Amino acid sequence: MTETPTRPAPKPRPKRGEGQWALGYREPLNKNEQSKKDDNPLNVRGRILSIYSKRGFDSIDPADLRGRFRWMGLYTQRAPGFDGGKTATVPEEELDDRYFMLRVRSDGRLLSPAAVRALGTIGQDFARDTADVTDRANIQYHWIRIEDVPTIWERLDEAGLSSLEACGDSPRPFLGSPVAGVATDEIIDGSPALEEIYRRFIGNPDFSNLPRKFKTAVTGHPSHDVSPETNDISFVGTVHPEHGPGFDLWVGGGLSTNPMLAQKLGVWIPLDEVPDVWEGVASIFRDYGYRRLRSRARLKFLVADWGVEKFREVLETEYLGRELVSTPSPVSPVGHRDHIGVHEQKDGKLYVGVAPTAGRVSGTMLVQLAELMDAHGIAGARLTPYQKIVLIGVEPAVVEQVVEALDVIGLSARPSNWRRNTMACTGIEFCKLAIVDTKERARRLVDSLEQRFPELDTPITVNVNGCPNACARTQVGDIGLKGQLVMHEGEQVEGFQVHLGGATGLEANFGRKLRAHKVTSAGLDDYITTVVTNYLADRTEAETFSAWVHRADEELLRGERQLAASAS
Repeated sequence: MTETPTRPAPKPRPKRGEGQWALGYREPLNKNEQSKKDDNPLNVRGRILSIYSKRGFDSIDPADLRGRFRWMGLYTQRAPGFDGGKTATVPEEELDDRYFMLRVRSDGRLLSPAAVRALGTIGQDFARDTADVTDRANIQYHWIRIEDVPTIWERLDEAGLSSLEACGDSPRPFLGSPVAGVATDEIIDGSPALEEIYRRFIGNPDFSNLPRKFKTAVTGHPSHDVSPETNDISFVGTVHPEHGPGFDLWVGGGLSTNPMLAQKLGVWIPLDEVPDVWEGVASIFRDYGYRRLRSRARLKFLVADWGVEKFREVLETEYLGRELVSTPSPVSPVGHRDHIGVHEQKDGKLYVGVAPTAGRVSGTMLVQLAELMDAHGIAGARLTPYQKIVLIGVEPAVVEQVVEALDVIGLSARPSNWRRNTMACTGIEFCKLAIVDTKERARRLVDSLEQRFPELDTPITVNVNGCPNACARTQVGDIGLKGQLVMHEGEQVEGFQVHLGGATGLEANFGRKLRAHKVTSAGLDDYITTVVTNYLADRTEAETFSAWVHRADEELLRGERQLAASAS
């Protein structure tokens, strides 16, 4: 009997490399990586100064225009005439306007009145009076001409500010506690660490080619006022029973289309070692981060694959050369603190937090703010991760005059819940990725909800985003709105996918999405009114909106049924 020969088992396919430099995958795997290999993006500054600003927009190399310019804080803004349906279908070069968005970093710095005035005059003179406070504590301008960039940079330099690496695959602008060094309940002031990280690593070619953006946050305040759960790296104030105040390390947070909360290492890091640990984590991202696919090129994917134990081991053995001190992670607070209102400082002075509507200010408003600061002897201002402004060092004798003067220029220290707790990204007005309007829509929503719920007794946050990228943290707002086109009466119109009950802090979680549930932009005010009315009628004592959402009947969340308004 002839035996049938057995076929050898097929060889398993070799696993594709993820483009990790530390494992030998140095060859560029996409156009972004090739562009960075062709020329360090930091070099584009010289070309802007010597060529493009002199010869104009048409002289700009496309590889610089749509790539390396970002390392200087510059993006082309959206050309007029393209609706949300064109966002993903029109070639990028057709969406490019001949004007730029420019981001200016604040990095937790205390901005003097002179610095605030400089930011305002830049808006007035070069940006058609635009200026927005972003949720990464930047000032963001629009309508910038390439010819004006050198003069803008000169003014920023004089004010001690910069747009360097405000965008790009780089260490993005840092978030620092807006009340660092002055809050009476602060655990530790992280400002010196942020200053040293900036000095050592911003503009450093060793860290200008990361797999993608790298977001940093540092706070020594117990309210965790920098959204540490949603950053690539966060240093969070903690107290070791023997060593005293220091920082825990959290890594791998990030939102967008694959949201993940940061994982806590449970360590104690003294203030003077924070920059070294930052360097170690950034180096892990640079060397081991995934570069093959842009969609997986964030630190959160590496942390998720490795696990926090392996991440800590690699950090200690390969980059720090020492073990970190273990200690339980600090207790998370309920919600976040935006520092709005009047509060005592540890030196007897006061700080005052004010709320522009959805982060929208203007060059003129910033100049008026600087004049107000000078007139009342206010030490400085900080921008916040919630699109707010905090004035530091206000004398108690003049605080009521200051609050009244702020109201006159459109910055309220005693805002409604809705103005206080609504954020919005740039939206279709200027952003090439956006699908719907956000800033103006958020302003009208705030006006409407202030009339419908003038005395709301509990904070409810609304985060309005123009696309899935979650620049305004869609998934961690009480009401998160992700812009998209939706069908209404047979036509595509602007609308939102709704996320309900997201939160940071003690109740940290991502908002609940309801299957196939969309809301038109036109119907948004009525929908939120119904949901908030249902919450107020159905909540238990002291129950937060987020907690209620996660137990409520779906028909109440969809707005299909409205309960009778609560008598309370």
